[in-house]
Amino acid sequence: MQRKGIIAAGNWITDIVKILDVFPAQESLANILSESVSNGGSPYNVLKDLSKLQAPFPLEAIGLVGNDERGKAIIADCKAHQIATEKLQTTHQAPTSYTDVMSVASDGKRTFFHQRGANAMLDTEHIDLTTSSAKIFHLGYLMLLDKLDAVENNSTKAAQVFKQAQAFGFITSTDMVSENSNRFKEVVAPSLPYIDVLFINEFEAEKITHIATTTDGKIDIENCKKACSALLALGVKHWVILHFPQGAIATNVTGKFAKQGSLNLPNDYIVSAVGAGDAFAAGVLYGLHEDWAIEKCLKLGVCAAAASLTKANCSNGILPQEECLLLESQFGCKNI
Repeated sequence: MQRKGIIAAGNWITDIVKILDVFPAQESLANILSESVSNGGSPYNVLKDLSKLQAPFPLEAIGLVGNDERGKAIIADCKAHQIATEKLQTTHQAPTSYTDVMSVASDGKRTFFHQRGANAMLDTEHIDLTTSSAKIFHLGYLMLLDKLDAVENNSTKAAQVFKQAQAFGFITSTDMVSENSNRFKEVVAPSLPYIDVLFINEFEAEKITHIATTTDGKIDIENCKKACSALLALGVKHWVILHFPQGAIATNVTGKFAKQGSLNLPNDYIVSAVGAGDAFAAGVLYGLHEDWAIEKCLKLGVCAAAASLTKANCSNGILPQEECLLLESQFGCKNI
């Protein structure tokens, strides 16, 4: 089978993004400067970003939304962006998941108030890959999918899904959320032997490997490389891509290493950082699908992330990939 396209499963979320003047302490007041409603969650963001990047390949959705207005809006939005929705199912048993995203105007930092909703019910029965001819299967977010994350006999249902996807011939990819807990290793590690491309940030990498990825609050590139090697040793089949605000590094099983600084953006360029991680993943997955060198994949990733920062929500700032790449010549990149 000639595989083509990206199919993405996991969290389908409506984000209600509120831009605040400050983030308040308990029992104090902050002013809402503006608010908007947009896409949220790994598959929703990644697929919509790929559509806006004008990816020249099919896009497919898998997931579970409520049989409500938010769920109907998600399905309609996907169709408007040429994302196939035949595998995006609805349920009467839970509402569509949503997140109140509180983003501070001065620095773009975000705080999330999340209703797990229908995503908490997503199970293996909802993820049918038998009829898909996509090249890449992406699932996210681990650590935020109750049934798929549940640990039993030192494994998870997510691991079963990835194992089946690899057996079918998909390139497998995943991302996770930065939950402040100590359950990363038990939830994520069982899936790693069935992951071809792992997206992870410095916080999550440290939680799984126990290797300090920062020193005195600054990114420690050498230790980040060690963390990537440790994740490969835990089973990741091809690429570990570790990203952080200053850029990203990538290491593969053959020992190849690449790094890419994020763009040197002026402070007034950044409206909100919500969705920037998924925009980065979308840019990298675009390049991997097209068999680009990893250096160019990372470059599109940081440029897509930079474009996403110009809007309050996840995807409205994303430009066609050629225009995203031009941002590098406009702003230049950080040295990491």
